Amino acid sequence: MTPPRQELKLLVRKTKDLLCGFSSVGLQEFPRVPAAHASPAAPGKEKGLDPIRREALACRKCRLCEGRTHVVFGEGSLNASIVFVGEGPGRDEDAQGRPFIGAAGGLLTKMITAMGLTRESVYIANVVKCRPPMNRPPQPDEVAACAPYLAAQLTTIAPKIICALGKTAAAALLQSNLSIAQMRGKVFAWQGTPVVVTFHPAYLLRNPNAKPDAWKDLQRLLHLLAP
Repeated sequence: MTPPRQELKLLVRKTKDLLCGFSSVGLQEFPRVPAAHASPAAPGKEKGLDPIRREALACRKCRLCEGRTHVVFGEGSLNASIVFVGEGPGRDEDAQGRPFIGAAGGLLTKMITAMGLTRESVYIANVVKCRPPMNRPPQPDEVAACAPYLAAQLTTIAPKIICALGKTAAAALLQSNLSIAQMRGKVFAWQGTPVVVTFHPAYLLRNPNAKPDAWKDLQRLLHLLAP
């Protein structure tokens, strides 16, 4: 059994880590968020997604396959209530085959923590599964080539809500050319699933003054998620 003094120190450390997460996204006051609970694995979901993952890992449908190191399919809970969708892998993601693990990924993790959740309790994916050269925006034919993979992920996971991170993700999901400013503050839908649009974490790193606005978007998402 852990001594009470040690338990107290552990609690203080965890609280400090959570406060740092709040501060990193520009939060000035504490939100009310639902508790994150790990749910048991849903039968059939992993089995259903495995063929799609294998197809994506071998995919050569567009030019992006020529320069990739790894296909970055996605990761997280297949029972997730929230799926975060970004643009595409960057250098770090391409090197390791995991989504959002660079600087922008670190900020996304802090944002998820500030929501009272964990990376393990959500699912994270991208519009394209291979890194575009020099991190340029993916071209329409590249987005189209990867669209069946993203659709399969979303259909299999069946989240309660989707968070589109940035204009590329929003445009791919919603088939819209609206700007981020025009889409923020509204709720859209992808095949009946609510979609909330916010800034990409990479944009927030370049424009930290936008972090409070991003937090408002996440609060709206949490409000929609609340029972």
